[in-house]
Amino acid sequence: MFSTAQTITGTIKNEQSQPIPGAAIQVANTSTGSISDTNGRFTIKVPNAGKVQITVTSVGFLPYTKEVDTRSGKAITIVLQADAHQIDGVQVNGKSETRKLKETGFAVNAIDAKQFANATADLGQVLNRTTGIKMREQGGVGSDFNFSINGLSGNAVKFFIDGVPLDMMGSTMKLNNIPVNIADRVEVYKGVSPVSLGSDALGGSVNIVTNQHLYNYLDASYSYGSFNTHQSALTGQYIHKPTGIVAKLSGFYNYSDNNYLMRGVEVWDANANEYVEKDFRRFHDQYRSVMGQAEIGIVNKKWADLLFVGGSYTHFNKDVQTGIVQTVVYGAVTKNGHGTNFNVRYKKDGLLHGRLGLNVYAATARDEYILTDTTRRKYYWDGSYITGNPETGSYRVTYVIRPRVFGRFNANYKIAENHTVNLNYNFDQTKNETYNSLDTDHDDSPGKIGKHLGGLSYQMELLNKRWTNTFIGKYYGLQLSRLQYDYTLLKNILQSTYQSYYGYGVASVFKLTDNAGIKASFEHTYRLQMISEVFGDSYQVTNNLSLKPEQSDNFNAGGFYSKKIAAHELYAEAAGFYRSAKGFIYASQSDNNQLQYKNLSDVLIKGLEAEIRYTWNRLINASVNFTYQNATDNTKFANGGSSGTISATYKNKIPNQPWMYGNAEVGIGKNNLLGKDSRLQFNWSSQYTHWYYRSWEGFATQNSLVVIPTQFVHNAMVTWSLHQSRYNISAECKNITNVLAFDNFRLQKPGRALYIKFRYFLK
Repeated sequence: MFSTAQTITGTIKNEQSQPIPGAAIQVANTSTGSISDTNGRFTIKVPNAGKVQITVTSVGFLPYTKEVDTRSGKAITIVLQADAHQIDGVQVNGKSETRKLKETGFAVNAIDAKQFANATADLGQVLNRTTGIKMREQGGVGSDFNFSINGLSGNAVKFFIDGVPLDMMGSTMKLNNIPVNIADRVEVYKGVSPVSLGSDALGGSVNIVTNQHLYNYLDASYSYGSFNTHQSALTGQYIHKPTGIVAKLSGFYNYSDNNYLMRGVEVWDANANEYVEKDFRRFHDQYRSVMGQAEIGIVNKKWADLLFVGGSYTHFNKDVQTGIVQTVVYGAVTKNGHGTNFNVRYKKDGLLHGRLGLNVYAATARDEYILTDTTRRKYYWDGSYITGNPETGSYRVTYVIRPRVFGRFNANYKIAENHTVNLNYNFDQTKNETYNSLDTDHDDSPGKIGKHLGGLSYQMELLNKRWTNTFIGKYYGLQLSRLQYDYTLLKNILQSTYQSYYGYGVASVFKLTDNAGIKASFEHTYRLQMISEVFGDSYQVTNNLSLKPEQSDNFNAGGFYSKKIAAHELYAEAAGFYRSAKGFIYASQSDNNQLQYKNLSDVLIKGLEAEIRYTWNRLINASVNFTYQNATDNTKFANGGSSGTISATYKNKIPNQPWMYGNAEVGIGKNNLLGKDSRLQFNWSSQYTHWYYRSWEGFATQNSLVVIPTQFVHNAMVTWSLHQSRYNISAECKNITNVLAFDNFRLQKPGRALYIKFRYFLK
């Protein structure tokens, strides 16, 4: 009697449920083996049926041995644990997840957030140091900001956390609110976004990936610094291995007086009978925010790789100090809000003989805030005010309430070896209710926006996987419901419209060698208007019910190269980009200190970016990056037509947007310098921003107030880690030379600031 040959199929993953390519699978006591592909999948033909023992090895991971019954015919999933000794003690030759992402066909920045775990920076400040990214805050902690990717900014950029829209957790969750410890890595897609995100972004997408490791850990930190700033963060996880039950907990708390010095602001001098420039501290800019999130679920079951249910609560209190220009001073306006979220997520790979993977997420959320301005006072920077004028102050308690429903379905299917399709569908519906409770005749102005976002991609790997192409098709469906006055019925009625749009794209990378390649990507995409743009906030942002979606043709082309000689490693990349946006949505500033979102017919953006990184033996690391972008108004005729008066801003640079900037960093660290299992690390970073126009250049000169001047800001940090990074203490100085720094609309940012941070990490 003899046994027939059998086949073992399976997938190799890391603790974050990400595939591990290049892993070696060996059948014990035989010469039979295989190597996992780019999706972590493998197939082995075993001569005889029955039970065999296989061993899996991969650089940077602990070896894994498993007994497999070849007669079962079921695909297996193997999870490799990271080898902490290899990662923390010596240089690992395998490529990191961030490096692999950079070498895909997409134009993407991949940032390993763990390297900033001991810094006092938030995620926004970390991203602001990377190529092609510019994040501009209007003030200190918790202030509004503008985030730009290759020249497209604001709501043209979408933010996600683990593939889910970040604002599902409420308006508290913003990049300049989230501690860096929350993230494991951050992915920034420029122009072209993968189908799996289900994004209608125009300029790109930012995906925050949290810690998905399957081990028990606790990461807690607290920092204190200038302007009475307190920031703390906590993430942790407990796994009950016999049952596979996992409990996750995360949260943060931020507080700051934001009472930094405003230099050279105008106040009235009664003695001199004129306006004079003096220095005053901000006196009404306190900010407080808190977030708590909990999840419980199970992992590594036959019917589910993971199944979690969870919820979150966010809350913030914010004093409003200025309008969108610092000449307008508020002394009693406040903004307070909170958000709730309840969700369920499910993931299962290895279905249909290892070919199909499913990922499902569903959530319901509610975000609401109250903006209060009831003093009827006009304030000045010295804290004084005038009152009694009925035209001074808006006299309102404005409620903004936005319940939301969101669902995502993603399926990944392997058609054949080196051929994969991905299907994604997102449903996102938000209702809007905005009213002034002090207005007895107020109209609730209800409205609703529903988005249907579908995507299908096909990936093919050719020439022994040296050439990878991803073809993309997307669908955008927009349902807009709003109150409109019916002149026949003589009353407001709720009207609804639905429109469809279609996008397409391709991303391609060709590996010249294992460490060098060229890549290009293109996408014709749409960005559907957001509920805050259409309905406003009844205070600083007025509504625009006729606002239309914007569209863009995005093109990227570039290359990458890395070289390693002994302990020296060099990585370089460069790219060019082109954006042609139609119906571009921008924030128009009016004379009454309000904003309204409008469509600008045509915006053209062209630019270049480059980055070089160098490391040596975990002792020295250095990097420098540079970005140049030329964003201009390409609308030739003032009426948006094909003839008529030529627009005064035709070919002008888009205002309030930097066009040339760069970053440089250097770090020096040494192990065991101040004790066994310790590390002392020093980091210096510099940020350069060339001058740019605050308003249209056709109406400005470089020496006028409508120009934001050149800035060169330096930061320094020293960190001492003990007991293999269990205990960490950092001291940091931001804007060490105390230069006058500006961002959005020439609003002053904090000067020199000192911080100290304590972090405890237990694994």
